[in-house]
Amino acid sequence: MEPENQTRVSEFILLGLSEDTEVQSLLFGLFLSMYLVTFTGNLLIILAIILDSHLHTPMYFFLSNLSFTDICFISTTVPKMLLNLQTESKIITYESCIIQMYFFPLFGQLDNSILTVMAFDRFVAICRPLHYTVIMNPQLCGTLLLASWLLSVLVSLLHGLMVLRLSFCTDLEIPHFFCEITQVVRLACSDTYLIDIVVYFETGLLGVIPITGILFSYSKIASSILRISTAGGKQKAFSTCGSHLSVVFLFYGTGVGVYLTSATTQNSRANAIASVMYTVVTPMLNPFIYSLRNKDIKQAFKKLRNIISIKVSFVSNSEKFP
Repeated sequence: MEPENQTRVSEFILLGLSEDTEVQSLLFGLFLSMYLVTFTGNLLIILAIILDSHLHTPMYFFLSNLSFTDICFISTTVPKMLLNLQTESKIITYESCIIQMYFFPLFGQLDNSILTVMAFDRFVAICRPLHYTVIMNPQLCGTLLLASWLLSVLVSLLHGLMVLRLSFCTDLEIPHFFCEITQVVRLACSDTYLIDIVVYFETGLLGVIPITGILFSYSKIASSILRISTAGGKQKAFSTCGSHLSVVFLFYGTGVGVYLTSATTQNSRANAIASVMYTVVTPMLNPFIYSLRNKDIKQAFKKLRNIISIKVSFVSNSEKFP
């Protein structure tokens, strides 16, 4: 029997990662911890960069925006997941689903664009060090960030407008923990050929071009580093881009892993579990990568800790001696 056509729906059902109640309790604690670590870690990086004048450089300007994007990226999906786990509800309203399908690709693409811009920044810093301050001026940095935002907004807007045109069947179960666009499109009763073509073409185009740009930048960076005569100079040059390179491998590696998983298995639940890597784990690990491998960030964290300690001491003393 063919599913009944329904042009307007009020809600979807998110099947999540597991239907076992004991596992769901474990998942709530795990994802709440990961969300708090991600939010706190990225927020500390933003505050450290703002408060330390030595970090007011193009590299850390883009890093602070990357941290802000990671906070927004994980906040698009995880809070709703935590709410559903806590209330033992699997329902998400149609409006909330549309909002997730708009903001999730927006911040995902923004992550993609900022990582590409940061690779260009490292290319200029290492391959054109004498012209770095001239090339990476505040106007160019602002323009690159604005272009990243505009591209991300347009891509997400395209997704949102195309999904709004779909009509859905009575089967409204999404085998995921958030409204992932490909899973939602599969529930549609109307023709999805156009949106399938657009999504795959856009994903391929906006995936291949940034990766190509990053690979080109790092090929030139590697060539420049190899021409440095001293071991200390090579180590110093590599240390300036080591953290970014680690984040790039993590971001694109998990993305490719999820794509291969979805291509080799028809198990939607397995795909949802694999997607946790790039939706939750990657934003959580980024602050650790930059704080553990970057001396400037470590020093900024120490200054931030001292400022917080002074503020706390001042407040406590004010309460004792009003």
